[in-house]
Amino acid sequence: MSIFEAVILGLIQGLTEFLPISSSGHLRVFSAFFGWPDPGAAFTAVSQIGTELAVLVYFRKRVWGILSVWTRSLFVRDLRRKLDARMGWYIIVGTIPIGVTGLLLEEQIDHAFRDLRLIALNLIVFGVILGAADRYTRKHRELTDLSVQRGVIYGVFQTLALIPGVSRSGATVTGGMLLGFKRKDAAEYAFLLAMPAVFASGVYKLFDIGGNEYAGWGATFAGTFVALIVGYIVIAWFMRFISTHSFMPFVHYRIALGILVLVLVSFGVLDPEGGSQIAASGAE
Repeated sequence: MSIFEAVILGLIQGLTEFLPISSSGHLRVFSAFFGWPDPGAAFTAVSQIGTELAVLVYFRKRVWGILSVWTRSLFVRDLRRKLDARMGWYIIVGTIPIGVTGLLLEEQIDHAFRDLRLIALNLIVFGVILGAADRYTRKHRELTDLSVQRGVIYGVFQTLALIPGVSRSGATVTGGMLLGFKRKDAAEYAFLLAMPAVFASGVYKLFDIGGNEYAGWGATFAGTFVALIVGYIVIAWFMRFISTHSFMPFVHYRIALGILVLVLVSFGVLDPEGGSQIAASGAE
C-alpha cells in the first residue's frame, strides 16, 4: 500500500468512524471502487486506534473522571454510588460481548464478512433499523439511567459492528435508543464503550501488519495519523449535530450507498470479492 492510498483511507476512516454509516464498510467499498486491494482487517483495526485517540482527547475530562473515580472506588466504598464509578463497570461488562465474539469469529471477520454484497445489504438493513429506532422510540433516559443490564445490552449491539457495513456507532446508538436513551447520551456512551474494544483489537492486529497484510507499517501509521486528526473534527461536529437533529440524513445515505453498491456489483462494475484475495496473499 502506498502512502497516498493510506492517507485517503485514513481520511475515509476519520470521516466515517463516528457517523452511523460504517467506517469498515466504506474502507472496503472505496478500495474496490478505486481498484485498490482490500486494505485488510488489520489496517482497519489499527487505523481505528487513531479515531479512538480522537475520542480520548474529545472526552478527556469524562474519561479521566471515570478512570480516577472507578479506581478509587475499589478502595473507598462511598465512591461506588457515583456515576463515574458505575460507568467504569458498565464499560467493562459492555465490552465483554464484543471481546468474546471477536475472537470466535476472527476468521469470518477477516474474510467472509468482507464481501461487497453483504456490506451493501448491511448498510441498507441496519440503516432502516436505525431510522425506525430514531423515529419511533421514546427517548427519555440519560447516562444516569444506565445499569449493568443496559450496559450489557449496549455491548450486545456493539458486537454487530464486527460485520463491515453495520457501523459500530450506528449499531450501539440504535441499541441505546431502543433502550430509551436520548440521542446524545446514547452516542456518548457508545463512543466510550468502543474505546476498550477498539484499542484491544488494534493492538492485537498490530502483529499482522507487515506480514501477509497489504498495508505495511509506514502506510498504516500514515492512515492512523490522518484518521486521528479528521476523527476529532468529525466527532466534535457530530455531537453538536445530534443535539438538534435526527439520524435520518445518515439513514438515507446508507440506503442510497447500499443500493449503489448492489447495482455496481450486479452490472459487473465492482467485483464483490475484488482485491480480497490479493490482500490476503500479501501483495505489495
